[in-house]
Parts: sequence; structure tokens; C-alpha cells
Amino acid sequence: MRISTNMVNADFLNNLATTTNKVQSTMNQLASLKEVNKASDNPLLVSKILDLNVSISQNSSYATTISDAKDWTTTQDGALQLVEKSMNNIRNIIVAVNNSGTLTDAEFKAYRSELQQEIGTIVDAMNTNYDGRYIFGGSKTTEPPFEITKDANGEVNGLKYNGDETNLAREISNGVSINLLTNGNSVMNAQGAGKDLGTFFNELVADFDKHDEAAIADLSKKLGEVDVFKNNIVNYNTRIGAIEKRIDAAKDRNDSEKITLKNTLSTRQDVDIAQKYMEYQNQMLAYKSTLAMGTKIMQTTVLDYM
Repeated sequence: MRISTNMVNADFLNNLATTTNKVQSTMNQLASLKEVNKASDNPLLVSKILDLNVSISQNSSYATTISDAKDWTTTQDGALQLVEKSMNNIRNIIVAVNNSGTLTDAEFKAYRSELQQEIGTIVDAMNTNYDGRYIFGGSKTTEPPFEITKDANGEVNGLKYNGDETNLAREISNGVSINLLTNGNSVMNAQGAGKDLGTFFNELVADFDKHDEAAIADLSKKLGEVDVFKNNIVNYNTRIGAIEKRIDAAKDRNDSEKITLKNTLSTRQDVDIAQKYMEYQNQMLAYKSTLAMGTKIMQTTVLDYM
């Protein structure tokens, strides 16, 4: 078969274009440090990279939720420790009255005042908020859930709960949620008490108002009730601690998944600079060889003009 000059020239130009495109592509990869810069470079790889970026974004979102839930439970733990401390102080007040024998009116008033202060402390602790949201109000996170109650004389005589009984859910990974214990009514009601904490404080303050032998006898019975409510608060905080451990485990998994996803993305998306530079050098050698060969193939002589 006869090979014409035009065929040789056409083959040369095709080879030169192919080599030039390879050099240009490799230069783009080295400049961007990315394997692909547009979808047409490698549609399948681009699709995988986009999926990985979506997964990394979701992982980051879950990490934020986990961090928020962790701080929420830590705040709850601190608040309930204050409540537990106040309940211990109230128990000590009752014990002190029982062990003091006959007390004067002034002494009764002093103990009552101390009791009222502890009730106020409990309300303040239960109205703790995290990031502008009240942590024991159920779904009512924008308003203080607990309120001090007062008698006709304006004296503190207890507390009441104004929140709801909802526990807020938090999604910590795909399809996995936890419920934060935000139902403050669970703190108000202890199994076996037969009354809520507000009623208990009403009765307790009333005994201090009477300050007679019958009231002192009734205070002796109140020791067992104090222990029931205090144990309920301790148990509630223990449940929060269990949730906090689960959140810690979720954080560890999230961190591990983040590393895995980013490593996979880097493997598929980022170029190996040393390897890519070697490819570039080889392609430049081929490009220069093609040009050199072209100068021999496509030489112009006087015969071309005859």
C-alpha cells in the first residue's frame, strides 16, 4: 500500500495532539493537586468523590450534634449535683431540728429561712440553661420550667413544674438517635413517694410554720421522704451519665469515620506529586520527541513550490 505524504503528516498531527493533551492534562493535575478537575475527566471517579464529600458533610453535621448533646448532658449533670447537695442540706436541717429539743420561734424561723433558701437553690439549678435553652423543660426550652411558689404572705413554700414531659431526641449517626432526659417532671416525682416534690416542700414549710410538737413529730417522718426524693434525683443523674457514655462512644465512632472518609477521599482525589511529576517528565519527553520527529517528516523543500 502506498503511503502518501499527507497520510504521514496527518498521523504526525494526530500523535502531536494526543501527546499535547496528555501533557496539558498532567499539568492541570499538578497545578490543582487533584486527579480530576471536571466531570468529563472521569465521570465515575467524580461521582465517587461527590458521594464522599456528601458523607463527610453528614459526618461533620453529626459531630456538631454529638458535641451539643455532650455539653447538654454535662450541664445537666452539674445542675443535678447542685440539687442533690441542696437535698442533703434540707435533710441536715430536718435532722438538726429533731436533735435540738425545744426550739424558740426565732430558731424555727431561722431554720425555715434556710429551708426556703435551699428550695430557691433547687429551682435555680433546675432552671439552668445551655446555649439559651432550658435543659429540664421538655420541649419547652425557651421558658424557665421551674417556678417558686409562695403563700399569701409572699413567703416561699415550694416549687412547681411548668414544662412538659418530652425527652428531646438527637440523631447522632445515620438512623441512630438518643433521647436526652429533658423531662423535669421526672425529677419532681419519685416512685413510692405518693406526692411530688412541690407538695413535699409545701408540707415541710408548713411544719416549720407551726413549730409545735406535732410539727416536729411530722418532721421525723419527713426524713424518709427526703431520702426517696434524693435517691430519685441520684438515679435520674445516673441515667444521664449512661447517656453521656453512649455519646462519648458515638463521638469516637464519628471521629474514626471522619478519618476513614478523608483518607478515602484523599486516595481518590489527590494526586501523588512524585508519581505525577514522573508522568509529566515522560510525557514531555514524548512530546519533544514527537516535535523532533515532525521536523524531519514535514521538512519544506524548494520542490514544494515547483
